[in-house]
Amino acid sequence: MSNEKQTQPAVAQKEISTQVLSKINQFVEAGELVLPKDYIPANALKGAMLVLQEAKDRNGKPVLEVCTKNSIAQSLLKMCVEGLSPLKKQGYFIPYGTDLQWSRSYQGSIALAKRWGGVLDVVANVIYQEDDFEFTVDIETGYKKIVKHIQKIQNIDNAKIVGAYAVVIYTDGRKDLEVMTIAEITQAWKQGATKGASGAHTNFTQEMAKKTVINRACKNPINSSSDALLIGPEEEEIKTEDVHHEIIEDTASEQIVFEMVEPKQTVDAVQVEAEF
Repeated sequence: MSNEKQTQPAVAQKEISTQVLSKINQFVEAGELVLPKDYIPANALKGAMLVLQEAKDRNGKPVLEVCTKNSIAQSLLKMCVEGLSPLKKQGYFIPYGTDLQWSRSYQGSIALAKRWGGVLDVVANVIYQEDDFEFTVDIETGYKKIVKHIQKIQNIDNAKIVGAYAVVIYTDGRKDLEVMTIAEITQAWKQGATKGASGAHTNFTQEMAKKTVINRACKNPINSSSDALLIGPEEEEIKTEDVHHEIIEDTASEQIVFEMVEPKQTVDAVQVEAEF
């Protein structure tokens, strides 16, 4: 009996990932979804299940036992539609009570900016008190750019952070700058579940500040990308219609039913805190 109880969750988990993979294949065959040619959903789903098998909620209970089958499937589907992987720290599965959500990390934002937004790289740095930092705005293009940033090692102190910036380098040679003050950064943190009071924010403030400004910097190239950019002549990339794939549980058949409904508002990547 005990062995049967132990195998039941594993079987249920396999059924969820199998159904999600089946639905993704249906989307692809119907032309509703085009995945990056180097992205294999089956591998991503296997990696996700490995991560989820070890995941626990704040009460120490296994996420796969606490969260609903619907929310697990929804989070897996969202991960695959974005073409990301939790094994590469491109996102995290975060339980909110019985609801599991996929939240893109700053690494995931960089990956999407490179894939969709014509971005070559994104580099971030922290600004400390007594740093000699100056930036300007190009009046012809509207792009910001750094004039100078001179930093001494003795300036580096989490208690003396005054801001952070991220430089977005595009494949066509353009460069843009995103600058945030520490007040803006901490305000973004307050939108999250821990209100910026987690151990990561306290002990690794400089890293969390960089991640926040990177997420902000990646929003424009990701959100302004077009289908022409996503589907290039030599590379197939993710293409989604203006719909949201909702998951509704059919309690009679115990199957997961995917329905097409209007898009829903999603959490801004800047608000995601489980990044470090």
